[in-house]
Amino acid sequence: MGGIFGVASKSDCVMDLFFGIDYHSHLGTRRGGMAVYSRSAGFDRVIHNIENSPFRTKFDKDVAEMEGNLGIGCISDNEPQPLLVRSHLGNFAITTVGKINNIEALVEKCFKDGHTHFLEMSGGSVNPTEVTAALINQKDSIVEGIRYAQEMIEGSMTLLLMTGEGIYAARDRYGRTPLVIGKKEEACCVSFESHAYINLGYEDLKELGPGEIDFITPEGVQVLQKPGDKMRICSFLWVYYGYPTSTYEGVNVEEMRYKCGDILAGRDAGEVNPDLVAGVPDSGIAHAIGYANRSGVPFARPFIKYTPTWPRSFMPTQQSQRNLIARMKLIPVHRLIKDKSLLMIDDSIVRGTQLRETTEFLYNNGAREVHIRPACPPLLYGCKYLNFSRSKSEMDLITRRIIAKREGDNVSDQILQDYANPDSTNYKEMLEEIRKELNFTSLKYHRLDDLKKSIDIEPCKLCTYCWNGQE
Repeated sequence: MGGIFGVASKSDCVMDLFFGIDYHSHLGTRRGGMAVYSRSAGFDRVIHNIENSPFRTKFDKDVAEMEGNLGIGCISDNEPQPLLVRSHLGNFAITTVGKINNIEALVEKCFKDGHTHFLEMSGGSVNPTEVTAALINQKDSIVEGIRYAQEMIEGSMTLLLMTGEGIYAARDRYGRTPLVIGKKEEACCVSFESHAYINLGYEDLKELGPGEIDFITPEGVQVLQKPGDKMRICSFLWVYYGYPTSTYEGVNVEEMRYKCGDILAGRDAGEVNPDLVAGVPDSGIAHAIGYANRSGVPFARPFIKYTPTWPRSFMPTQQSQRNLIARMKLIPVHRLIKDKSLLMIDDSIVRGTQLRETTEFLYNNGAREVHIRPACPPLLYGCKYLNFSRSKSEMDLITRRIIAKREGDNVSDQILQDYANPDSTNYKEMLEEIRKELNFTSLKYHRLDDLKKSIDIEPCKLCTYCWNGQE
């Protein structure tokens, strides 16, 4: 994943830009970048690797040296950005959040249309932000180019593009990721996360609609393309990777998670009698509070994440490192575990590796029972639109491995749909096999219809592809 932030100010914007980007650190752990523009010095940019050090630490010295009244930047879990581009449309900086599924075809098209080369990254890949810039440069204006890029990209693409005059903000054409604008006296900002500008003195101005393109200057905001009428915003924003203080489409993340836990508890009424309810930190905690409030079972923290050195929620790419960190970052509170029946809520189960180890960790510390309640339905399809999961294959999903064991390698979509139906025999038997494999006392997922109630916006505006395969 990743997060983007931009500022247009009548005075120097660097400090606002620095803190606004830093408030997106929960969305990525690999790269951070800032680009600024001033009329006296032109464009300036810096990118750092933040895998072993937080954004603030890496960029602290740069803030003192950079200056400008316009700026954009990002936290990225993938490619280095923002990029500085010189083209027939003029000089600009660009940063993106999204996923390009047809990137090789687009690269070939750019070659045929006269684009001479792309810089190759490690592993032979091409920077998606550079490909997006190349598509924009195929047209005679920036707005026309952004429209063209949005049409050509299969996947999703939300972007900020900064010229010497202001910042173009464009939300993905189906609104899969958010983009909001804040305003204060003599400055405007644009942000992935709505909480990122609150402590900087900005107030909410507007949320861009799907496919909307705005032009942002210190004086205000001009709509260059009105929003479309189709939205497919990612439901996982609320379930997992959105920050609790953020709001998307009028629905706050923390509040949604309380509702999610509340509905889970309602479905569980009378079926289990745990001593304590707990959330797997960090995203599972609010779900667990909602469950505890509804059920009357006390909320507790039987293990605590060691935040001084494990502050961020995302994990390294290597599975062996992920497994080690999953063990190392959690410290048990023995008196809240020994001889207790625990009900644990996690945001989701992907591979199952970490949750199995967490469960073993609880048993090894004396837990009598461990009941698991994921805050979303079983993941059956790999996401085609965003990079929120590190899974490279759908067979990384524990559900697909169980289904393949039961049905063989060639599983039809019709069969998968049956496994997605929480009232089907296949669904119930799949859950029982997952329960046994991961050694849970009991297992019950959040139903998709209940998840939609938890978010409480029009269901047709939500992307639920990873659970039901429906686009």
